Amino acid sequence: MRAANQICNTPQAAHLCGVFARSRHPESCYRPVTGRDVLETIRQHYVYNTSVRKALMARYVLRRLIQAVVTLAIVVSLTFVFGRLSGSPAAILLTENAPQSQIDALNHRLGFDLPIWQQYLNYMGGVLHGDFGDSYRQPGVPSMQLVFERIPASFQLGFAGLAVGLLLALIAAVSIHLTGRRSLRTVFLGFGSLRQAIPDFFFGLLLVLVFSVWLGALPSLGNADWRAMIMPVLTIATGQFVVYTRLMDNALSEQSVSDYTRTAYARGERHSTVVLTETLPNALLPVLTVAGINLGTFLGGLVIVENVFAWPGLGQLMLGAVYSRDFPVVQSALIIIAVIFVVANLLVDLIYGLVDPRVRLS
Repeated sequence: MRAANQICNTPQAAHLCGVFARSRHPESCYRPVTGRDVLETIRQHYVYNTSVRKALMARYVLRRLIQAVVTLAIVVSLTFVFGRLSGSPAAILLTENAPQSQIDALNHRLGFDLPIWQQYLNYMGGVLHGDFGDSYRQPGVPSMQLVFERIPASFQLGFAGLAVGLLLALIAAVSIHLTGRRSLRTVFLGFGSLRQAIPDFFFGLLLVLVFSVWLGALPSLGNADWRAMIMPVLTIATGQFVVYTRLMDNALSEQSVSDYTRTAYARGERHSTVVLTETLPNALLPVLTVAGINLGTFLGGLVIVENVFAWPGLGQLMLGAVYSRDFPVVQSALIIIAVIFVVANLLVDLIYGLVDPRVRLS
């Protein structure tokens, strides 16, 4: 009897005790199930599941953080190697007739006379301490300071172009599904494909030729006036238009045949109401995910647009630093772009891990 009492006191066997207590052999169990036993079983089950979810999420976050750190280390190493492969900056920083002694002195001051492995260790040590080196063109000015001064202008232009591109794609995709006309889809996707076939620099020059040279309506250079943003933003937005239009169109088509959409139609909802309130919110999720993942690549692609319109952003700074072999500035700019790209991907992964438990288990 004492052994049966010990067995039945465990929450896992409590439900069996209730069954045996009402059977023809009540001596096989000491007591029936009580409400306290049921609550204790539920509590232990909840605590176990919560601890398992926390452990899986912690492991998932740790794995993603390790991948992010490894990615940044690879980017920093590659920028260092490619920068050194282009040669010493002394040939550009000094005059053509500079004596060899002056070139050797400059290489010694910049550390280019050391072995490549020692240069790499010195650079990585400085990066770990937050020292990315001073600009070669502007001695005494930290390279990261120059990069941070240009980031706001690039963010302003990049996010404006991305927002306008997403808005145009949203209008096009919703118009296609509200009207149900295939001809409208052909027009939008045809225009987007034609625009995507034109390089950004050539499309930007066409806008300058039409709106600045012929019409004189918009400024073509700089960012002194808000109107100066119109042509760069149009160049960026139209270049991304067809990509997001296709994504949103496909997502709306998939959501339109789902069960909840059929239920909405069965309730007597109008077609426009179903599209705008039922299918559209769910169709936006994959589009915003792709936009977040492409954010780092998108900011890196602003180099061409910023140079066409003389926009004082990170892209213009990078191109000038490449021409002058200002390695610290180039490396700092690439590191910032890599950090933005890695952080955007990390946030997307973490959000997916919170929403979908299957991602944490993979």
